[in-house]
Amino acid sequence: MSFLTYKPLICEGDIVIVCRGLDNLDPIKVESGKVIQVGRGAIQHSKLIGLEYGSKVLTSNGGGWATFLHPTPELWTASLPHRTQIIYATDISMVTMQLGLRPGSEVCECGTGSGSLSHSLARTVAPNGHLYTFEFHQQRADIARKEFADHGLSDVVTLECRDVCKDGFGLKDRVDAVFLDVPNPWEAVRWAYEAIKASGGRFCSFSPCIEQVQRTAETLREASFVDIEVVECLQRPYSIKPCDSDVPALGFHLPEVLGDQASRPGKRKRGEQGTHTRPYHKGRLEKPIWHELKLRCAQPCKAIRGHTGFLLFATLNPKCV
Repeated sequence: MSFLTYKPLICEGDIVIVCRGLDNLDPIKVESGKVIQVGRGAIQHSKLIGLEYGSKVLTSNGGGWATFLHPTPELWTASLPHRTQIIYATDISMVTMQLGLRPGSEVCECGTGSGSLSHSLARTVAPNGHLYTFEFHQQRADIARKEFADHGLSDVVTLECRDVCKDGFGLKDRVDAVFLDVPNPWEAVRWAYEAIKASGGRFCSFSPCIEQVQRTAETLREASFVDIEVVECLQRPYSIKPCDSDVPALGFHLPEVLGDQASRPGKRKRGEQGTHTRPYHKGRLEKPIWHELKLRCAQPCKAIRGHTGFLLFATLNPKCV
């Protein structure tokens, strides 16, 4: 099973994303003999083997359903078991773009955590690039290492349990970009400088508090980084709803619209359906014609996800040799 390639059919041992709604995603490993509870019913794993990814399956009693999706880094971010706070797709996309990552890039990540960002970085730099990721907590590192192996990422990901702020990355002039998600990112700036290639590269840190950003920015400036900027990504979802709107005809096709009207019609009563009309006299309108149109309008949701963190970006120009 690999997150880097796609296959059409579900097989024994595959990681599958169970979708029971837009915000109801769960990963499972398909194993014969096991059962997944869905709503008021159950689905046997053996029933999934051989089905196409994307299939919708009913429970044994018909009381529930689920769609079984092929895993991707985006779906994994939305469904993974949280061992730490994670970085979501909105920030991940900004990080990937700003660091200039592409297939063949080598990138260093400090703070593996639950592996949300790691999966996206690995997919971006594959197949010829490499991700070096570091985690301070031994148990979290062991779990993440097993997940990378199960998801077919071992060839492009190297994970090491290490306190980077004290011991560094152990890399010199090796990577194109460095990403930090640690409480004290300013302590790792010197190691980031050492790890980035002599030809230069990009830097990013994720911090929830602006005080962390300020101190890191000062350290970056002292370490000869340039183009220092801070970005905060806020997602504002919209809902699509039907609505009625009166639109002026602006005088087009007046004879066809008005016909032989000779007098001003009465005003439309409240709740009455139809079209507002005005008299047509000697090729001119006394007032515009109004047509009632049924439209679909986009309205911003009242409740939106708030602040997650600040992304601090910087550039390291080619080092003087």
